[in-house]
Amino acid sequence: MRVFAIYDKDLERKEAIGYLYCYDSSNSFVIELCEDIGEWEAPLLFQGLVKKGIYTVPKDISLLWVRERVIPSGRQNIGMILKNAKLREYNERALLALSDGKCSQDQCMITEISENEVPKNIAKRMDSNVSECFLSEDGQIICLFRDYITSKINLNVLAIEDKDIQQLLKRKELLESVRVGVGGYSIAFQDYVEIPKEVLREKRWILPIGAMDFYRFVQNNIISSVNACESMGCSKQNLSYYVKANRIEPVICGSKENFYTKGSIQKLMDNHSN
Repeated sequence: MRVFAIYDKDLERKEAIGYLYCYDSSNSFVIELCEDIGEWEAPLLFQGLVKKGIYTVPKDISLLWVRERVIPSGRQNIGMILKNAKLREYNERALLALSDGKCSQDQCMITEISENEVPKNIAKRMDSNVSECFLSEDGQIICLFRDYITSKINLNVLAIEDKDIQQLLKRKELLESVRVGVGGYSIAFQDYVEIPKEVLREKRWILPIGAMDFYRFVQNNIISSVNACESMGCSKQNLSYYVKANRIEPVICGSKENFYTKGSIQKLMDNHSN
């Protein structure tokens, strides 16, 4: 994961107006806006969100903002541009960084920072993100959030207002593919549908969770070192390095092999910069 502070030269303020999180492993972007910017201080694309008091910009809108600032992949001489930029392939994040995020439509620009430089009030928003999720024995979704809330989500209720979820409920293989979305901002079912954390937290039900639910969690969300390495495309030596560097922690330390949660592996992959 790479983080960039967003500045607007049109404004008198010297502080950043927001922070761009880039997840290279999935080519995804999320923008966290500062809560002290007004509707008319926000970039045009975000003004409607700020007016509603929404400061976490959804992935699709964040991606639009990024694409306003990078050369499109269909550009006629894109091959030469990538060669001059010393890029082996088209990469929106890399192209964005090369241009400092500038575009002709506004005076915004970006500067790369470390994750530790993000203001605490911005970073704290991620405490409400999803850390783990799995399908329960009765077909509902168990979501474990980073702020230690555990919720059992009834998809049948969400399906009343969402046709995509109605179709999702008819396809068992899609239901069983549930995973934590990029950065924990959602849960995802392959590439078919994502349910944002705001929906999950607004319509959650705190219910007693039976032992079978946790047995199902262990069956589907605990993986061995071998499977973790296969998922990440790395060696056991690399995985051992991440453990020693405190970037991931095994849930079970065995004499011959460690075990990890799928969510912790996904988080490591999200945060791993290419």
